[in-house]
Amino acid sequence: MIPVRGFEGKTVAVFGLGRTGLTAARALVAGGAHVALWDENPASQDAARAEGFKVVDLRSADWSHFAALMLSPGVPLTHPQPHWTVKMARDAGVEILGDIELFARTVNAAPPHKRPKIIAITGTNGKSTTTALIGHLCASAGRDTRVGGNIGTGVLGLDDMHGGAVYVLELSSYQLDLTSSLKADATVLLNISPDHLDRHGGMDGYIAAKRRIFLNQGKGDTAIIGVDDPWCQQICTEITAANRRTIWPISAGKAMGRGVYALQGVLYDATGDRVTEMADLLRARSLPGRHNWQNACAAYAAATAIGIPAQDAVEGLLTFPGLAHRMETVGTLGRVRFVNDSKATNADAARQAMSSYPKFYWIAGGVAKAGGISELADLFPRVAKAYLIGEASLAFGQTLEGKAPIRHCASLEIATAAAYSDALDSGEDAIVLLSPACASFDQFSDFEARGEAFRAAVEGLGKIGAKAG
Repeated sequence: MIPVRGFEGKTVAVFGLGRTGLTAARALVAGGAHVALWDENPASQDAARAEGFKVVDLRSADWSHFAALMLSPGVPLTHPQPHWTVKMARDAGVEILGDIELFARTVNAAPPHKRPKIIAITGTNGKSTTTALIGHLCASAGRDTRVGGNIGTGVLGLDDMHGGAVYVLELSSYQLDLTSSLKADATVLLNISPDHLDRHGGMDGYIAAKRRIFLNQGKGDTAIIGVDDPWCQQICTEITAANRRTIWPISAGKAMGRGVYALQGVLYDATGDRVTEMADLLRARSLPGRHNWQNACAAYAAATAIGIPAQDAVEGLLTFPGLAHRMETVGTLGRVRFVNDSKATNADAARQAMSSYPKFYWIAGGVAKAGGISELADLFPRVAKAYLIGEASLAFGQTLEGKAPIRHCASLEIATAAAYSDALDSGEDAIVLLSPACASFDQFSDFEARGEAFRAAVEGLGKIGAKAG
């Protein structure tokens, strides 16, 4: 745990008692603060009380007693409208912070010899894979590495800092909205495509939130920016013009005179005086497809930016084991391979997996994002058949009508069995791909639960096959 500094003897209100909120509460208390916790879910209140925390109904509390409000990132800050806690905090002049900001202030208050290296990663797609990949590269090179933030362990639940540690942090747009003083040694912005627009009031607000990751970078820091989409390309141009830091563009599709890029699966380093061929990414079994080549470029750039030797970084790319729910093979039955890409919660993310296979049996659906799957029309010829689930089933069926065979399924388990049956009947090597292009909240608590349900359905098919055999 990282004890939070700066609130000794003061009371901090904490709203939202999920993983982030409770972890922050523990860290605040460890640093000498008092906390007043609240959540509208009675079960979450009970969990806090079981740990000995004081649960206070913030709706009737005296906010003048609070030094700050620690807000969980899932709670609306500005859109569609500010949460009632946000309104009460602002009315009382109480500062609103997130857990990443608490971490940042604690790092900033530490003496120089105790300050760790920090690598911060954001982007619409690929940030979890890239975060895990950078963590793997740093750990493989012998660094004391802690990976967390929006992935795995909440940042304040990671081991306490020291001067030799490296913190590799995935940051969502929600977390960045609550962060103002984070200063990372290497900052990665992978890509931007429309997502979470309702929470940011539109595309401009979403881009502004992502851009906050660069707020405090200066001389000696490295900004690593994908330039394969127009929004990030513009940000790269503007930051380069400001000329306050080292900037390394990354690309998975074009050669550049500066930065790190991949062409046809070969990674090139152009951060020095010459372009050097560094790695054949086709040998990296857990990094298939062009989108993963961008992730690899970003990870290589970030690792070398903090001093990891280039060859150690290359070795890490080739030994990365992959990440659950991101193009993860969860089973093979006969000639049918099952790929779990449950993390694809929007169409742009689904495109990454769909582009990696010439033909596949596609399980899709859930709570659709704006635009649905219409932007994937160029990939519909690859769909051998689509098995549609959840709220989006009807709308997705209308989009796919006449372009690919479809079947509406009442559950993920039924869809998995139906896809397997059709793939088996094809008599060919086949891919059953769960890449929903949707949020999961209509049927599952999160994308991880959805991915685990798919894994269980595949395992169930295997048991049935074993009995039949």
